[in-house]
Amino acid sequence: MLKRLLEHYLFLSRWLLAPFFVMLTLGLLALMVNAARHVLGILLSIGSSTEDRIILELLGLIDLTLTGALVMIVTISVYENFVSGVPATPREGWPNWMGGIDFPQLKLNLLTTIVAISAIKLLEVFMDVPKFEERDLTYYIAIHLTFVLSTVLFAFSERVTISGQVEKKTTPAEEPGTKIDAPGGS
Repeated sequence: MLKRLLEHYLFLSRWLLAPFFVMLTLGLLALMVNAARHVLGILLSIGSSTEDRIILELLGLIDLTLTGALVMIVTISVYENFVSGVPATPREGWPNWMGGIDFPQLKLNLLTTIVAISAIKLLEVFMDVPKFEERDLTYYIAIHLTFVLSTVLFAFSERVTISGQVEKKTTPAEEPGTKIDAPGGS
């Protein structure tokens, strides 16, 4: 009886995550305001700004867009995986992946998005190299390579895990009365 009550309580407590999802989506408003500032900066500097300056503003806009997408991936996927399943049946206007992303796919999507954001930040730094000290450049490169390596290692470990699961499923199970030949003889 006590065990069932505890399990029921824990199962219902997953809904305590819902306010976090609302706050994350409200955080998108802050990103949107910042993105609007980038666009305004680009539009106001047409004709007076250098090409490099416009490219840096656009890279900042791409960075914010990817961050917003990351927030949405996390919000929808965590809701789907931990709070309430999203039906796998396609609905008009819904992305194809909704209802079908599992936790390893979520982690890989997160990592690849973080690598993309890091690459854009690194590109921004490379566009403005004179502003940075050599030590700072080294840190930016090391951090980016750490993200890349982490993503590659995670993808590799997932692939190994999945191939191991597939091998287990495809290996014929030993049935009672089935004779298995010994190695080297028949």
